[in-house]
Amino acid sequence: MEKEIRYIVRIANKDLDGKLPIFIALKGIKGISHRMAKNIAIAFEKENQVPFNSNIGLIPENLDKKLEEIVLHPEKHGIPKWCLNRRKDLETGEDMHMVMSDLDFGLRKDIQRMNETKSYKGLRHSWGLTVRGQRTKSTHRGKGPVVGVTKKDAKAAAAPAKKEEKKK
Repeated sequence: MEKEIRYIVRIANKDLDGKLPIFIALKGIKGISHRMAKNIAIAFEKENQVPFNSNIGLIPENLDKKLEEIVLHPEKHGIPKWCLNRRKDLETGEDMHMVMSDLDFGLRKDIQRMNETKSYKGLRHSWGLTVRGQRTKSTHRGKGPVVGVTKKDAKAAAAPAKKEEKKK
């Protein structure tokens, strides 16, 4: 008996493609990389005996909450701490994994804290410059307005000068 596939599966407030395998579909959630997605899928397989490479649309709806629990709290399900994206949080001191809007909020809060303490990284963030030591002499030129002279302006400025030379 063939199961009915769900083409859209909602995990962690994100609609995932039900035709994809679990470990590939989980990469659609912001904050989950390919390595973390595979670890989550393997942990889900160990707990629920669903193969990690089966389509996410074929898993029963009652297992969606269990998969979402593993996505939101992977440290409680045997995933190693070095896989988490928020280790030793400054406020709580805990290791955790953030996804979706929590990840955006945490990043915004970190940048705001660096700006308030006037750290070098915080100042570079506020100025809109590169933060991690990249070269800026020849790259990263698309951030501000045009500084150089354009060809049209150069021709317009050169035309009156040529007319004055011809008159003399």
